Amino acid sequence: MATTHSGQRHLHSFVNRLRTEADRMIKRRIKGLEYLGSPGPAMGMTPKTLLHRRGTLSLYRYHATCKDVYRVPLLLVMATTNKAYIFDLAKRQSLIEFLLGRGYDIYVMDWNAPTQAERHLRIEDYVLDFIPDCIARVQADTGVEEVTLAGYCMGGVLSTLYAALHPDGPLKNLVCFTTPVDWSQMSWSQGIANPRFFEVDRLVDTLGIIPGDMIMKAIDLQRPAGRIAGHLRLWDNLWNDSYVRNHRMMVGWGHDNLPLAGEYYRQIIKELLWKNSLHEGSLHIANRAIDLANIKVPLLHMIAEHDTLVPPACAQPLVAQVGSLDKQEIILPGGHVSLIAGPAAKKRMWPALDEWLGQRSL
Repeated sequence: MATTHSGQRHLHSFVNRLRTEADRMIKRRIKGLEYLGSPGPAMGMTPKTLLHRRGTLSLYRYHATCKDVYRVPLLLVMATTNKAYIFDLAKRQSLIEFLLGRGYDIYVMDWNAPTQAERHLRIEDYVLDFIPDCIARVQADTGVEEVTLAGYCMGGVLSTLYAALHPDGPLKNLVCFTTPVDWSQMSWSQGIANPRFFEVDRLVDTLGIIPGDMIMKAIDLQRPAGRIAGHLRLWDNLWNDSYVRNHRMMVGWGHDNLPLAGEYYRQIIKELLWKNSLHEGSLHIANRAIDLANIKVPLLHMIAEHDTLVPPACAQPLVAQVGSLDKQEIILPGGHVSLIAGPAAKKRMWPALDEWLGQRSL
């Protein structure tokens, strides 16, 4: 008798699984047509004010949404290859919205496509002009001398270089998200920029401005399985509206690539990638040596455990090399983008950032 009841339960469970999968298959077909025929979700919708615009640079202000506001404002520096709305994907899925609600005044350095007139921009223009200009405007807007600088990926590199060249302030804190330091650990880079075959001088001298989609397509060619796996996961989850919405936001942002000024790109390839000069301590910006030991402000570096673009081994030397006594490295599950945005970031990275930053923003 017990065997009969057990068999009935297994049969009932099997039938339910078939029904569930059949229902999902139908939804996949319907949702697939919707996916192809509808625009992606709106992103970057948190209210903001354009404080300053100069060529490739835009500086935005977001106002805290609670009564108790931290004294020290937060200036986010976006990676130069993408737009900053990864910090502000959607309602209840926005790092900026979360931090505003926790009492931070937030400013964001976002980037526009550089024009041919800006093709000669170099790293020093970002580190010794754009960032200092924005910090001065944040100081004037808030009336506060100290500022926390937080950079994502290449924005973290620029923020780190600024901090190393300004050891006497006005930085209060430095925060980096998945920031490359030891560029020799980027296994994919040799496939697209091997010095034996890659004629970077010819490319820059010919184009002036390096197309963003060219850079990202070259990177994708080094890891084709990742894009294929992403398509398979999307198909498997087409029945799930929440998954599809998050996927579209992440993919939409990832495809929204900005071109780079040619001279800036030439420096990245020759100095950071080929010479690995940031890690080796041989980098000079405007004839000034970069010594990471000069950084003495509190430092937080948040790294993604499964980052294929900036692997942990590439990012970890930062905390080891800076001179800060108050420094912390946090490695969290996730990838290069999911560290910052998405359901996992909301549960892991955002609260950890708030806990660290809140104690140092008074």
